[in-house]
Amino acid sequence: MAIHHRGPGADVELVAHTDRGSQYTSMAYSEALEDAGILASVGSVGDAYDNAMAESFVDSFKTELIADRVWRSRSQLELAIVEYVAWFNTTRLHESLGDLPPAEFEALHAPRNQRSHQYSAGSSF
Repeated sequence: MAIHHRGPGADVELVAHTDRGSQYTSMAYSEALEDAGILASVGSVGDAYDNAMAESFVDSFKTELIADRVWRSRSQLELAIVEYVAWFNTTRLHESLGDLPPAEFEALHAPRNQRSHQYSAGSSF
């Protein structure tokens, strides 16, 4: 999804940040990232400093969507997650982004040629 929204030639490189699980350090995964032009970032052992943004998202996700709810089916949960991520990226205001949603913030700060690609690609920005 991130590759689709940024398109080829984006000025900001996409980074996939993961823990040190074997699935994320495998040759196949590394090659897939390289083929897509994505930088790999693997967390340090024993600290969460390089993972703070991801941890913050997980905390928000658990608090705003998961806590105190019972899901009747896996499909119901999957749909709720897709809707939450869309809302989080396009509607939810983020104080650290000047009270803008991430999609709006990124669209405002993308280079002019990148903005035209986003709109022509049918992006929701």
